[in-house]
Amino acid sequence: MHAESQSPIPAEVPNEAESCHHDGSDRRSHHSDKVKSSLISRLNRIEGQVRGIKGLIERDTYCDDVLNQIASVQSALNGVGKLLLEHHLKSCVVERIQEGDTDVLAELMTTMNKLIK
Repeated sequence: MHAESQSPIPAEVPNEAESCHHDGSDRRSHHSDKVKSSLISRLNRIEGQVRGIKGLIERDTYCDDVLNQIASVQSALNGVGKLLLEHHLKSCVVERIQEGDTDVLAELMTTMNKLIK
């Protein structure tokens, strides 16, 4: 685990570039260009890996080799999820708690339960 991921959640939102807007049902996040670029880059690689798995299936590749590639994609998706969760906690969740909206905790627990199935 990286030292930076062990640091406590800041008392304030890190910067205005990463914030959430939650007006009723219109909920949106705004990530910095650096974070968005990182997420998109990772997802593009994952997309390529998935296409590669499809090709392995089409070529009747040995099942164990395909399963190892599937495990690799799952791990990469988990990495994207962890990065997004970290930024969500440091921005959206902190903002809403500071505004007195504790419903965000129930929402977060529901999301966490889906992520760790």
